[in-house]
Amino acid sequence: MHRVLVLVPFAFGEEGVANREAAKQWVTLGPDIQFDFRPVKAGPELYDSYHDWLLADMSMYEAGITAQKEGYDAVCLDAMNDPGMSALRSILDIPVIGPGRASYLIALMLGNRFSIVTYGNPESRRLDQHYPDLYRPGLLEAGLVDRCASIRQFDVSLDVEHLLDGREADVYPLMVEACLQCIEDGADVICLGSTTMHAAGPHLAEKLPVPVINPGPLTYKLAELVLGLGLTHSRIAYRKPQTPKHEMAHAMQDAAAQLQRTGV
Repeated sequence: MHRVLVLVPFAFGEEGVANREAAKQWVTLGPDIQFDFRPVKAGPELYDSYHDWLLADMSMYEAGITAQKEGYDAVCLDAMNDPGMSALRSILDIPVIGPGRASYLIALMLGNRFSIVTYGNPESRRLDQHYPDLYRPGLLEAGLVDRCASIRQFDVSLDVEHLLDGREADVYPLMVEACLQCIEDGADVICLGSTTMHAAGPHLAEKLPVPVINPGPLTYKLAELVLGLGLTHSRIAYRKPQTPKHEMAHAMQDAAAQLQRTGV
């Protein structure tokens, strides 16, 4: 039995974690693999700025650095900007899979160009530039900027804990419209821009004439694939640190969690 740790990028309780874990229903997995979901101890409130992305890198890194010692066989990250992925790969020998890079590369197995659909900011009645910025570093690092036809937003706010629950009738038509605009932009594959959209994947796949990549379920299947093939990331690409500072990472997150709970 393979065990996979899924890192949730917010300090959720049981309900928030369960909403993320519900993404497993959209993928068929074998009987010999188990997924455990773990929230970070403390982290950003939202992924809408470079400030938040820095905190996310640190919190996800700390949440995963003991995974191999705990007996896990792989780690999946539950956020499209792949927070902490490179740092965790430098520490862990087991596979660490980020949904952002995985989505883009699988999209290019299915087509020639892809687009990303993501949230806007209806409170300010404008499209929020920070959301496209969330994806650009990953596209640049992977050398895939020219293969991304567009990043389109739909005018709906992100709810990181409750996801799209109860808003489907309002949100799904907007998502379909944004995806059709992506196809006009030249995309022949659509990548959902957040693991929080997992419930919309089947609906969009039914409504659209192109493949739809559902990032969370994709990482679970890829974990099963790479473990079955005996693969992991390259140690040449991701060198181990000469002086690991695990206790520093734990101390920082423990202090942050205390501050988040008590304000002291």
